[in-house]
Amino acid sequence: MSTPPPPQPPNQPPPGFGAPSPSYGYPPQQPAPGAPAPQSPPQPPQAAPQPPGYGYPQTPPAPPAGAPQPPPPPPGAPQTPPPGGYGYPGPGQPPAGQPAQGYPQYNTYPQQQPGPYGAAPGQYPGAPAGNGFGGNNNDGAKKKRMAIIAGAVAAVLVLAGGGIWFATSGKGDDDAPNVSSAGQTGGTGNKGGKGGGGGEKPKTGAGKLLFNVEQEKVDDMVNMKGMWATDQAVAKADVYKIVGYGLSGGKKWELPLDGAVCWANPQATEDGKAVVLVSDGKPSNEKKYGGPCTQVIAFDVNKGTKLWQKSTKSGDRDVSFSEVTIGGGTVAAGGISGGAAWSLADGKELWAPKADGDDCRDGGYGGGSKLVAVRRCGDIERGIVKIQTLDPKSGAVKSSYQMPPGLAWPHIASTDPLVVGANAGGSKGNGASDFFVIDDSAKDGKLRSKISTDNGKYEPRCPATEVEGCTKMIVTKDTLYMPTEDHSSGDPNQSGRVNEIVAFDLSSGQTKGKTDGTAGSTMVPLGIDGDGYPIAYQIPTYDAGGKVLRIDPKTYKADVLLKNADETSRPERELSPDFQQGLWAQGRLYLGTNYAHRSSAGLGKQYTMMIFGES
Repeated sequence: MSTPPPPQPPNQPPPGFGAPSPSYGYPPQQPAPGAPAPQSPPQPPQAAPQPPGYGYPQTPPAPPAGAPQPPPPPPGAPQTPPPGGYGYPGPGQPPAGQPAQGYPQYNTYPQQQPGPYGAAPGQYPGAPAGNGFGGNNNDGAKKKRMAIIAGAVAAVLVLAGGGIWFATSGKGDDDAPNVSSAGQTGGTGNKGGKGGGGGEKPKTGAGKLLFNVEQEKVDDMVNMKGMWATDQAVAKADVYKIVGYGLSGGKKWELPLDGAVCWANPQATEDGKAVVLVSDGKPSNEKKYGGPCTQVIAFDVNKGTKLWQKSTKSGDRDVSFSEVTIGGGTVAAGGISGGAAWSLADGKELWAPKADGDDCRDGGYGGGSKLVAVRRCGDIERGIVKIQTLDPKSGAVKSSYQMPPGLAWPHIASTDPLVVGANAGGSKGNGASDFFVIDDSAKDGKLRSKISTDNGKYEPRCPATEVEGCTKMIVTKDTLYMPTEDHSSGDPNQSGRVNEIVAFDLSSGQTKGKTDGTAGSTMVPLGIDGDGYPIAYQIPTYDAGGKVLRIDPKTYKADVLLKNADETSRPERELSPDFQQGLWAQGRLYLGTNYAHRSSAGLGKQYTMMIFGES
């Protein structure tokens, strides 16, 4: 079924939805259009992207057939810095398992196989094609974005209060960071994240490769996304199992699974609990890709014990889900058939999928201290989408905010504060052109501010249909941190491109600071430490190890917490969190792969996880 062409947009859209926020390093400009209208049926996702070649001269091996190519530098990227230097604000705008031995060999990433029943794994029928790693910027996308802008502005301006998108910028008396649901957290510290900023400069640790886990041999690709850390152990999803290790390495336990991991909640709870969504069976002659994703398993990260395993039925069939998370002590799973929930403590079912009179279903949930649902009513692409903060014990709606028309695939980037990403086009494949900051303190949610990714100038990653899949961004109690795209440093004495991490005020949507990167490399937001400080990762170059950085929320300067050895820069690049999994916890850097895949001759060893630290 094809999508009818949108109405012809006006020549100049009014300020508001989709308009760029004041941005560091870019002159004010009108938003450019973005991704094309969703096509049906969805296409199988492509290979995981190639490791970026920041700063190293050799050419990596050719990718397998069908693998996406890295995007070229954006046209018109500045070669010299604008007035004030690249990265400074322009003129004001109106409101708008084995011990480490040797190094892994450089590998490539396979084309992902279609999921069961002919659809891409975890993807809705009629969902936007792709997985958020790529995209284009054609005329059809321009028309779609402009049509959405024209149709959505009127509705959104009412919520924004007379069209005032951004309030006057200003900081509160307490600008200390606070842990939110966005990003991984780990380590010990002041609960609640009163880091303060501007304190004593931390000591830089001399990092080394402490431990690595060699990938198990497989005949086909197997999903292994999932990594959790506590103060006692780190656990990694593996081939039909979850394996726990000591904080510096050494296998502690193994939890076998009946199928592959379909989805994993992003972080362990404070008492060390986590959940995974698992397929009902491994691949066989009858089921080439294994069973559907129906089994929800809660387990203890510290001990490796299974707490419970549950599924729910619709008639006489188990319901398939796309994602699972933990919010407010409740395990919630959602998908095209609706949502279900269980008590984390004992596995008691709290609610099951059901459609109401308006044909509304929970498509997925965001977790953390709160539980927030994406509720879809009517047609998947043209229906009503609401963001609802729930009572995690009963599922009762505490607050509801209706997304503007045309934004059918929102992403819960954080639940406390509530930050929702959406793609109206112009995201350059990052999956989010805008972030809505929502006040959910009352029954009717209200828009606090809207933050634009400025047609791909900022590069978070929110895969197309995933509700809780955003990475490469950090949300604290008052700030959203996003990386800029790579660009010329403007310094003839520095080789290679560079980027920054820019801080946006959640109350106003305005930029309020930036953290400078290093030429020849790229900074990636990683998460929040146990004291609430934003943590970033400097990707290694061909001859220099990576760095773990702590960002001061008052000055936005970065202190180096860990500088990894130069001689292990190559294996470190293999599992870069720019496209794989990364976690900073207990003074150690944990890097993990998303997939196991069949080895090819000449590629050498491939690795599931690496641990870097001082000891």
